[in-house]
Amino acid sequence: MIETPSSAGLRERKKQRTRDALVRAAVELFVRKGYERTTVDEIAAAVDVSQRTFFRYFANKEEVALALEATSEEQFVAAVAARPAGEAPFEALRGALFESWDNITAAIGAIVPIPVHMRLYRLMESTPALLAAQMRRSAAMEERLAQVIARREDLDPRTDPRARVLVAAFTGVLRSARCEWSHGEEMSVESIRRTAEEHLALLATVLTQDWGHRTRNAGIPPSQT
Repeated sequence: MIETPSSAGLRERKKQRTRDALVRAAVELFVRKGYERTTVDEIAAAVDVSQRTFFRYFANKEEVALALEATSEEQFVAAVAARPAGEAPFEALRGALFESWDNITAAIGAIVPIPVHMRLYRLMESTPALLAAQMRRSAAMEERLAQVIARREDLDPRTDPRARVLVAAFTGVLRSARCEWSHGEEMSVESIRRTAEEHLALLATVLTQDWGHRTRNAGIPPSQT
């Protein structure tokens, strides 16, 4: 039987629906039961598919837990690459982050209710296995972003480390913001965005300016005050 474009498109849509359903079921189970106490069999059963079907889409439980992270990262990297050519590197990163924020939120919300996703964010911070996996993904994304920035600035990242230094600083600030947010009371998208904006606004100041708290009179070292 010859597959037509219409039938091929229908098959891909069905596959995407199954994948999205597995992600949604996994996230809801992780949030309700905890990551470690949730099994692949339970995720598959929640979607009424076999374990074998689950493994057609995801290599393991870790991969399905980070599927929404992967969606966010892909959109962010693409947004950085699409920034205006003359824009300064830091502004390209910052502009791409906040320009793509709503689109990323909408893409995630089409799969998982946003409040549930925000609870998963917090779960990652308190689950060593997920936190370690998320950090590995972040390292890989940093390398991709550094390559994008290097191409934009016509740099060779093998001999010029500026792109990697910038990306490491930028993502480190976002990591700090996420950590602070995870220990706060608010769980909304608006609250984590606000925290990220506040932290990024501080970056230049904390790197280049005197913080103003040290004793300056009579040449007394801080340790003697």
